[in-house]
Amino acid sequence: MAVSIPEAMISSSHGPRPIPVIGMGTASWKEAGDQVTAGIVEAIKVGYRHFDTASRYKTEPYLGEAIKEALKLGLIKSRDELFITTKLWCSSAEGHLVLPAIKQSLRNLGLEYVDLYLVHWPIKLTQGEFKVPNPKECFHPINIKEVWAAMEECQNLGLTKSIGVSNFSPKRIQEIISFAKIPPAINQVEMNPLWQQKKLNEFCKKNGILLTGYSPLGAFGSVWGHNRVMECDVLKDIANSKGKTVAQISLRWMYEQGVSFVVKSFNTERMKQNLDIFDWSLTEEESIKISQIPQQKHTYLRLMVTEPNDVAAEIDEELSFQ
Repeated sequence: MAVSIPEAMISSSHGPRPIPVIGMGTASWKEAGDQVTAGIVEAIKVGYRHFDTASRYKTEPYLGEAIKEALKLGLIKSRDELFITTKLWCSSAEGHLVLPAIKQSLRNLGLEYVDLYLVHWPIKLTQGEFKVPNPKECFHPINIKEVWAAMEECQNLGLTKSIGVSNFSPKRIQEIISFAKIPPAINQVEMNPLWQQKKLNEFCKKNGILLTGYSPLGAFGSVWGHNRVMECDVLKDIANSKGKTVAQISLRWMYEQGVSFVVKSFNTERMKQNLDIFDWSLTEEESIKISQIPQQKHTYLRLMVTEPNDVAAEIDEELSFQ
């Protein structure tokens, strides 16, 4: 029997609408396409209803195939039962390129609309779309006013129900708010017990923006991840005392911060374990211990550029906001 996942509310074209607080990420560079599709179908079976992809991940077509398969198998009755997020990649972060980019994503997915469309990074990239790392000369400041106007057009046209940002600091979100007709619904950032984003979460809540955490377990096992979350002694001790896994303690902590989050595992048992966090809670003492864990940001931006430049360095500094 599929698990029922709690929901948060975000702004959309037709007023507040729900988003499952836990979603499944699809960023993958080691699994083959059919493995990604099969993994997503299995996730739907156990209860996941929010799926997060991006043009950068190259997994949009496989997610689209999984949705078709889930409908064929009767796992869902309609596409509307799913919440689908995708993102605008940096090479399309110009006003005139946004609409073609979302239309291409929709073609990849085989969908008429997505539920959420995010500006992936506050950077414009002039190099080829999927070359990583890129020479520093390829990174440029983003004209967020033009890009955001095009994002608003995407929502107004019904191509997406909601729009938001990813890897944006309070300073950059405040800039958007100053001119936006439609403010961001979500800001998706790195967040876990070792990078708790307390001030950013507080800022977003004050401005009616839901914070979504990626890499809530550190993305251990991926080329861009680390094992600091899974090897944290504080989390291990709490997990042992409660008869839970370190992953479950980390995800329960995320849930108690009032955010949504995206996990990624194609292992069925781990999928189920990651959903088994809603019928118990952390004690006040346990929460205090987690709040005192030394903080360390993992710089994903460094994977995108061969060497730092002023644009990348400024964003990296802004994202160190705690």
